[in-house]
Amino acid sequence: MFKFLKEKLGNWAKNFAKEKEESEEIQEEDKIVKKERKDKKEKVKKKKEKIKNKEKTLGKTEKQEEQKQKEIEKRIEENIQEEVKEENFKKKSFFEKIGLVNRKVKISEKEFEKYKEELEFILLENNVALEVVDKILKELEEDISNKEIAIKEIENEIRNSLKKIIEEILIQGQDLLKEIKNKDKKPYVVLFCGINGSGKTTTIAKIANYLKENKISCVIAAGDTFRAASIEQLEKHAEKLNLKVIKHEYGADPAAVGFDTIKYAERNNIDCALIDTAGRMHTQKNLLREMEKIVKVCKPDKKIFVGESITGNDSVEQIKSFDEIIRIDGIILTKADIDEKGGTALSLGYITKKPIFYLGTGQEYKDIEPFDKKKFIEKLGL
Repeated sequence: MFKFLKEKLGNWAKNFAKEKEESEEIQEEDKIVKKERKDKKEKVKKKKEKIKNKEKTLGKTEKQEEQKQKEIEKRIEENIQEEVKEENFKKKSFFEKIGLVNRKVKISEKEFEKYKEELEFILLENNVALEVVDKILKELEEDISNKEIAIKEIENEIRNSLKKIIEEILIQGQDLLKEIKNKDKKPYVVLFCGINGSGKTTTIAKIANYLKENKISCVIAAGDTFRAASIEQLEKHAEKLNLKVIKHEYGADPAAVGFDTIKYAERNNIDCALIDTAGRMHTQKNLLREMEKIVKVCKPDKKIFVGESITGNDSVEQIKSFDEIIRIDGIILTKADIDEKGGTALSLGYITKKPIFYLGTGQEYKDIEPFDKKKFIEKLGL
């Protein structure tokens, strides 16, 4: 899950930190070289002065002998220095040798700008909406630019900053189990909506199974009276889970199906009513208005949008249309197990300001899990 975004975010942070370290290393080397050159010039200058002074006092033969002696001493000294230098290099890394490990540096705005475009591209290609990308880049720059950071901590600082920003973007969903159990007047009504083919009916079956495992009774409304075989599909799921389905004929008013389901739950002291609806494209305004009628009649406690994790920025437009009409309360993302990118959850969380309640993670009824933003961030490798 989220393989691509995890790898690319990790590599970006690592490369940023590495190049900053190398830049500091080069600067330190330049300082050392300049100092060595300066010291050398001073030594040469002093030696020249010493030789000139000696030349005035020594004879030619003594001068020649002295020069030979100096050349021998020079060679010996050079050999000793090379051996010491080689031995030190073997024992220590460059950073340990020049004491840069704990040195603090600042990442300038210019340096961040150099890497900004690459991070922007990584986020966009992994289904993060432009609006969210701009927020991440802006806050990351504010957080790390011109801040004193130990060289060895640059990568961790970048990762921690990204982690903090993403935590703020994502909205943790409420504990639905607790809400259902705590409702005084039964049933707790959940309405499911979404576009065609998003896995809505299967998701309802998964939620029903999840509630059943947690000792919460439920009944299902076959509110998709439009799509061929939709009622039969829901009945097959219910049969496997030993649950009751309330249905009408195809073409019937879905609001009436939902109403009858709620009344059945009231009469039979059932904890929760799950209402299926026909999938409809976010561009079909008349069908979306039909959802408005269902909401008015059924008065659901939660209106949940079911969308595919892998659809990327299309999910943003879809959910906006549904939210505009019925004011959804939260999101379930299907196919999260095959989502290599992970940007959809980030985009939906920030743009809609709605919580993600569950993630669909496979084909079995058990393959649904409550959304946990901390686990989500861990899967991104931050």
